[in-house]
Amino acid sequence: MRGRKKYMAVIYTRKATIDDLDKIMSIVEDARALFKNDKIPQWQGGYPDEERFKEDINNEEAYVLVVGDEVAGIGVLTTERQENYDAIEEGSWKRDDDYAAIHRAAISSKFRGMHRSNYLFSGLITIGVQKGYKDFRIDTHPGNERMKGLSEKFGFEKRGIIYVDEKIEPIRYAYELNL
Repeated sequence: MRGRKKYMAVIYTRKATIDDLDKIMSIVEDARALFKNDKIPQWQGGYPDEERFKEDINNEEAYVLVVGDEVAGIGVLTTERQENYDAIEEGSWKRDDDYAAIHRAAISSKFRGMHRSNYLFSGLITIGVQKGYKDFRIDTHPGNERMKGLSEKFGFEKRGIIYVDEKIEPIRYAYELNL
């Protein structure tokens, strides 16, 4: 219609609540299916599960991306030291300062292909900066081209290889962002 303005849906990141848990798990299942289709074993061994996300929510480390009035993504931002990051192979961390780590990030299949992960990453980094962090770390399976590309797009540099407590192929590429 003439004279009508078309507005983009509001997009923001907020702390996840226990009421978001069903939607979070639906997003995780979407990601598992995508990984399986891409022949990536990441998240195929049952991790992350509902208990993990309950703990993330209780620790106030889980965040959801909201598009309009729908939960469109999940991401965890933790400022706790990650033991898996202590031993890094084929490289080293650039800084040994305190850091925030991004984990368990995924976008709903309903919003796939719309670059909503950019908003999620931007939101998580902003929250980290507001908490006083200038160094960020993330890791992903070597076959996860989407996460590797997104990390590099945001200025994360591959720093080496770490290993996680996952049953199937625990090797991960480790990335670091220094602001």
